[in-house]
Amino acid sequence: MGHVKLFIPGPIEVSEKTLQAFAHPVVGHRSQAFKDLYARVQPRLQQLFYTKQPVFLSTSSAWGVMEGAIRNLVNKKVLCCCNGAFSDKWLDVSLRCGKDAEGLKFEWGMPVRGAALDEKLATGEFDTVTFIHNETSTGTQSPLAELSQIKKKYPDVMFIVDTVSSMSGQKIQVDELGFDVVLCGVQKAFALPPGLAIFTVSEAAFERAATVKGRGYYFDFLEFKKNGDKNMTPSTPVINHIYALDSKLNEIFAEGLEARFARHQKLAEMTRAWALNHGFILYPEEGYESVTLTCINNGAKPGGRVIDVEKFVKLVKEQGFLINGGYGKIKGTTFRISNMGDETPETMNELFAAMDKAIAQL
Repeated sequence: MGHVKLFIPGPIEVSEKTLQAFAHPVVGHRSQAFKDLYARVQPRLQQLFYTKQPVFLSTSSAWGVMEGAIRNLVNKKVLCCCNGAFSDKWLDVSLRCGKDAEGLKFEWGMPVRGAALDEKLATGEFDTVTFIHNETSTGTQSPLAELSQIKKKYPDVMFIVDTVSSMSGQKIQVDELGFDVVLCGVQKAFALPPGLAIFTVSEAAFERAATVKGRGYYFDFLEFKKNGDKNMTPSTPVINHIYALDSKLNEIFAEGLEARFARHQKLAEMTRAWALNHGFILYPEEGYESVTLTCINNGAKPGGRVIDVEKFVKLVKEQGFLINGGYGKIKGTTFRISNMGDETPETMNELFAAMDKAIAQL
């Protein structure tokens, strides 16, 4: 059958140019060549994150940093905002780390809202909050500006934010928002293979970490900072992945950040329009849809067209395109389409044509 192009919410399609960048000769991770590479990507990552803080490279999935942030910052109790499969899992991870943790529950497809968060933090029980900006399982985006206002009201509470499926696909101004840890994985909007996580840490979070026992070593924020100051990582990194990141950053800045963000917005609107034009409704609450992927309702909530998703996904795959048939408890009653990374109106239209043909065969 040949290569099946990925339009799933991650890992996403990786260009030949990016794959070729992995072929750079390996260098020592303590060599000057690696230090030069680290120093070369650092200012562009800071620009992409809109931060003056250091941006760190972790040889792990984003979950490593998500767990690491819990181990680094929770002294008292963590409040995990839950509105989908991955944010629900963050509560489970916090408990498995031995932390006192509580979930602030929202219906799947609903965003995390500031008023509910404010009410919980007013109790004084919590010193840390976690939430996912773009809940990939449901295609739901929570309002960063609104949640930033709650952070400003509780400056001593550490806010850990997962931007795994949104960073580089839309503008996230980390310093202006005031969040303490912002993390992502490169297998989403960066359009790199999985295996590298990127994150930034506030000064307040470094200060908190210094007071927390049991941080471990591999994800110790203070170790990342100590090594980052010397353009190194605490342990052996995925060196060739960072060469590929360097190449991808060249592409991102050649396109221009504002143009990149506008392209993702346009492609999201095209995907939503395809769904609505075919009688479907979207799964997220209106006004809180992701701009990097679209989660389409298929019976998970009342209204809209319902199809045989398993058969639909199979028919689309037979044409050389892979979309996702839903995740977690809404598997089969939703389906998801990615528009992130290197996609263009032309490539999305190729997918839409394949989906049109598949719909006609149902």
